[in-house]
Amino acid sequence: MRTRGALPLLVALLLVLAGCGGLGADRAEARTGFADEPVGPLTTMGYSLPDEVARVRVERFRQRYPAVDLRLNEGAFDEQQFLSALASGRPPDLVYLDRADLPSFAARGALLPLDECFEVTGMDLAEFRPAAAAQVRYQNRPYGVPEFLIVRLLMANRVALADAGIDPSRVDTADWGRLEAWARAMTRSSGSRLARLGVDPKIPDFFPMWVRAAGGDVLSADGRTARLDSPQAVEVLEMAKRIVDQAGGQGVVQAFRDGWDLFGARNPFAADQIGLSPMEDWYLNVLAQNSPRAPVVVLPFVGRDHQPLSWATGLAWAIPQGARNRAAACRLVREMTTPDAWVAAATAKRDARLARGLHYTGTYTAHVAADERIRAEVLRPTGLDWLDEGIRVIERAQGVAFALPASPAGAEVKRAWEDAVTRALGGRASPADALREAQQRATAALARVGAR
Repeated sequence: MRTRGALPLLVALLLVLAGCGGLGADRAEARTGFADEPVGPLTTMGYSLPDEVARVRVERFRQRYPAVDLRLNEGAFDEQQFLSALASGRPPDLVYLDRADLPSFAARGALLPLDECFEVTGMDLAEFRPAAAAQVRYQNRPYGVPEFLIVRLLMANRVALADAGIDPSRVDTADWGRLEAWARAMTRSSGSRLARLGVDPKIPDFFPMWVRAAGGDVLSADGRTARLDSPQAVEVLEMAKRIVDQAGGQGVVQAFRDGWDLFGARNPFAADQIGLSPMEDWYLNVLAQNSPRAPVVVLPFVGRDHQPLSWATGLAWAIPQGARNRAAACRLVREMTTPDAWVAAATAKRDARLARGLHYTGTYTAHVAADERIRAEVLRPTGLDWLDEGIRVIERAQGVAFALPASPAGAEVKRAWEDAVTRALGGRASPADALREAQQRATAALARVGAR
């Protein structure tokens, strides 16, 4: 759960705490160092045990470190709850949060740099995919350890393609004029209501990927300069607005989307409600479980230069300032991200799915060696051509995926482009005007961070 006022509140809390000794001030209770023997209670925030991949790795840690009393506060990371814990002087020992948000907390002194943890455990960010590693590094120091790597790819509905006379082998996202034509050809309406959305560009969600496809970026490489009103960004939003408008407008499209059974057997691909859309890689698993015979084709997303690209996101472990059991926190982070742990977890997930008559589509981590071993030791052909091709598309996307640069104001920049897209698609501002205002907001947020 995110709250718009969370980061300003964090600044205020840190200033208060600084006046009384700071988050790192000594307290009466014992606090371990990274190199100490891991014992005693270990508290976490933001990590749950929804499946075998989580449970197996946690159990491995408990078996290896029986003197640690691991206390998982299950549920998603909650900024307000985290800030309250910081203000009280009793933060959790570990947090599990979006990598895009991590630099903002690091910049404000809410997280510990992990150099010593890496030294004690032998961890190295070079073990992880560059896109993931870059997101947890701030001012050339590691502040987190990456877990999964989520990439984006393209999914199309063969029925919708056939209705419009589109050859699946010719489908890509390089020619936006052709993409708009396909959107018109595949869209179906029943009176004033949509029956099928020809193309869903997934904007604002995937806005950075479309901007990169056009040859631009929403942030500079150092994460300190916003580029939300660049010609490429404006072109993306203009393209998205044309696609949405020809389908009836943002209100009609959003109402249609809201009615989708996105995670069920009557998902938009199985129910012929979508023609073409970029999707996160995990959606392949949703389709494999609920509609394995759906008429789906999985393709790489490509830029306007016809080269494949993808956008990588994911979560990370981090240790807050004021954490009392740093020794155990450091060991848990290491244990959860070793290749052996990932292979054991992936094997358990595969076996559980096969026992239920379901297909296993892979486990995709941010750890290079772990992914290689899972591919070689765990993953097997599913027997469904479209699904096996989808797995290959994911594997290729991992090698070309970019991540947004670590930015101390990343959350504010994201909110700026999301609001701009919403205003433009809803007709309350032109794409250029909406993004110009977003650029001003993002620049002001970055300036505030730079002034501290």
